[in-house]
Amino acid sequence: MIPEVVTAKARGAGATAWLTGLPSLVASLSAEWDFSVGPAYEDATEAFVAPVTLGDGTRAVLKLLVPRQRAAQDEITVLRLAGGSGLARLLRSDVDRSALLLERLGPSMASTSLPLTTRLAILTDLAQQVWRPASGLRTGAEKGAWLRDHIARRWEELGRPCSVRTVNHALACADRRIAAHDDARAVLVHGDVHQWNALRAGAGWKLVDPDGLLAEPEYDLGILMREDPVELLQANPWDRAHWLAARTGLNPTAIWEWGVVERVSTGLLAVGIGLQPIGTQMLAAADAISALGQTRLP
Repeated sequence: MIPEVVTAKARGAGATAWLTGLPSLVASLSAEWDFSVGPAYEDATEAFVAPVTLGDGTRAVLKLLVPRQRAAQDEITVLRLAGGSGLARLLRSDVDRSALLLERLGPSMASTSLPLTTRLAILTDLAQQVWRPASGLRTGAEKGAWLRDHIARRWEELGRPCSVRTVNHALACADRRIAAHDDARAVLVHGDVHQWNALRAGAGWKLVDPDGLLAEPEYDLGILMREDPVELLQANPWDRAHWLAARTGLNPTAIWEWGVVERVSTGLLAVGIGLQPIGTQMLAAADAISALGQTRLP
C-alpha cells in the first residue's frame, strides 16, 4: 500500500503512470535483485519504501523514488561520496528506475523521547560527518533559486496561507543566500537533516534520504531551524541559530536565513500535500518570526 502523502506527491509531479506501474516495478526488481518484500512503511513521504530480505538472508530496504529530475541520481551520488559515513550504506541502485537498495536500520529518532537539545546535538554531529569536498551536484545557489520560485508560486496556488510579509522575508533571505554562495567554500551537504531522517544504527545513528547539494554547510543547520516550529517559538527563536553556530563554528546569520527560507518552503509543501499539522505549524512560526520586524539575526 502506498502512503497517501507519497501518492499526493507523485500526482503533483505528474507521475501517475509510476503509481500505476509500481506493483510490476517491485516484482521485477524482486526477481533481479533476489529479495522478498514486506509491507511498505506507512510514514514515508518521498518514496515507496519497504523492508526486504535478500536471498542470503541480508535485511535491507527497498526505496523507489517518485520520478523527478535528478532526484535518484543525486541521492545515489551522495550515498556513494559519503561511503556510509553518517549515512545508510547503499547496496544496489538503478538510476533509470529511481530504485535503491539500502542497509536496514532501526527506528527513527522521532520515535524516541530524546530532549530537543540532545536531538539537535546528534543531528548536527551527523551532518558534519557528511560535509566534505565534492562535485557533480546542484549548488546551494541553484537550490536557493528553486526554493525562491517554489515559495512565490505555491503561495499563490494555495490561496496565500501565510502573510505577504512572511513571503517577502523568505524571498529576501533566499536572495542573500544565493548571492553568498562560494564554490570554494561549498561542501557536500545532506540537505534534509531532521529527526525523521535519523535512524538507529547499533548504538548510534545514521541519516537517510539525502537531497545532496554543494552548498555552504550552514544549509544543513537551516533545516534544523525549520524543524520543531512549536518548540522554536517557546523561547527566543534566535537562540537556536546561535547554539548551532557555536557548536559548529559556522555563521549564525547564514543558518538563520536558510531556516527562514526552508520553513516557508516546506510549510507550503506540507500544506499542499496534506502533511499536517506540521505544515500549518511551520507557516504559523514563519508568520510569528516575520512579525518581529527583524530580517537579520541580531
